[in-house]
Amino acid sequence: MTAQTDIPGSVTAVYQVSGMSCGHCEGSVSSEISEIAGVSSVKAVASTGEVTVVSAAPLDEEAVRAAVDEAGFELVGKA
Repeated sequence: MTAQTDIPGSVTAVYQVSGMSCGHCEGSVSSEISEIAGVSSVKAVASTGEVTVVSAAPLDEEAVRAAVDEAGFELVGKA
């Protein structure tokens, strides 16, 4: 999936996640964050540790942290 910033009324946030090292890691993080209500797009990049999330409204950072934890990684915070 790619981040789309042209969706009317959408919010784009970039988070820093530590521990991702490969495509499988990206998929795990993307999959877990995609399950949060309102998320329309997730793009994780292991080489930078950045995860771009497009959602209908601003997300609760604790919900994002829980999803990243579930995937086995650590949310550092917003990039």
